[in-house]
Amino acid sequence: MRITARRFSLALVALAVLAAPVSTRAAEYPDHPIQLIVPFPPGGPADIVARPMAEGLSRALGQPVVVLNKSGASGTIGAAFVAKAEPDGYTLLMGTSNELTMSPGLFDKLPYDPGRDFAPVSTTVLFPNVLVVNKDLPIHTVQELVTATRAHPDLFNYGTSGIGSTNHLTAELYRAATKLKLNYVPYRGGAPAMTDLMGGRIQAMFATMPSAASLINAGSIRALMVTDVRRWSAIPNVPDAKEAGFPQVEVISFNGVLAPAGTPSAIIDKLHGAVVEVMNTSQMKAQMAKSAGEVSTSTPEEFARMLQRDFQAWLAVIKANNIHAN
Repeated sequence: MRITARRFSLALVALAVLAAPVSTRAAEYPDHPIQLIVPFPPGGPADIVARPMAEGLSRALGQPVVVLNKSGASGTIGAAFVAKAEPDGYTLLMGTSNELTMSPGLFDKLPYDPGRDFAPVSTTVLFPNVLVVNKDLPIHTVQELVTATRAHPDLFNYGTSGIGSTNHLTAELYRAATKLKLNYVPYRGGAPAMTDLMGGRIQAMFATMPSAASLINAGSIRALMVTDVRRWSAIPNVPDAKEAGFPQVEVISFNGVLAPAGTPSAIIDKLHGAVVEVMNTSQMKAQMAKSAGEVSTSTPEEFARMLQRDFQAWLAVIKANNIHAN
């Protein structure tokens, strides 16, 4: 094979680039736009956190951070997309409890392994769920809802974001505590379920705090209980699970940023610093407290431990209630 001097020089340049230390290439990161994948439809809880965070990250990193919604299968479609992406820091996941700690115990097979295929960056917010009903129903307490559902089980439909979603599994805790028969209506995300709740096509659901708080405060839906053992400042007049008489229904969910496994540690460190900086601004804290929950950032190692702990907790719920998504 004949190699000209010019081609040989170009080959040497290419080899030099490939051989460049990871730290050198990471120092140049990012040099083009970043995709932040939200595995649920627009308007849902992950989306509500992702969009203002992406704006802040764009400023902090000096490159556009573009939110893309890839919904379906309780968040697993979007998660699989990120798991299979190039580990270069340009495709990130706004992860949630659904696809990272619940689905692994529900599906016989997933196109990803949460513990193997992702590199945690940081948590962003923590929030409870809220038991809400259509505002036109003559129901103002959890006990009234339980009585009405028991008396007319065919007239009360409970919305979920799909089998194994956080609102479905929270409803399973509620079902176990109340011994009710629940009619579930699955949706592709929390936002379309909320639309049907307000329209009266379903009567109740466990919504996430980010998707429900503003609607509760506007009087568009009625909240009966927060799934924590304390009240939350976004909806201070709503009783917590202990006050409502159902301390068993305690659920705190999370959103957090993850990259594909194999992403260089220097890039993870840069992303971590940017996420922590953006989420802990006074403006972001105030915005999240008003509608989404509490800002809570972590180290990558802390996030990894949280994922494992929550997976074990939800696996116990899934097995106890014999739930299968396949």
